Amino acid sequence: MVYLTQLVYVVPGGEAAFHEFEDLVLPRMGLYGGELVLRLRPDAAAKIGGTGETPYEVHVVRFETEDGLARFAHDEVRQRALHLKDRSVRQVVVIRGDGSHRV
Repeated sequence: MVYLTQLVYVVPGGEAAFHEFEDLVLPRMGLYGGELVLRLRPDAAAKIGGTGETPYEVHVVRFETEDGLARFAHDEVRQRALHLKDRSVRQVVVIRGDGSHRV
């Protein structure tokens, strides 16, 4: 299993384009052995510490294989919708893991 945690920072006013992108691409993950495990939209009150900025959304996704993740990244529908992401997302911080409990 491949796990990705994504901290998504959206440009001010870019929320609608970001939602449009997500509505198109998130349902396609399952075609490639992927799953949206968690999608959160934290507000400022959710932050209890740290120096980082609160992201617009936090996603946890998993794919059965690296190949599935790569195929999703190159999905034709996703590729055609990337202009929505490009104009709405300022930054994405991606944290990778394999689902093991070892630290």
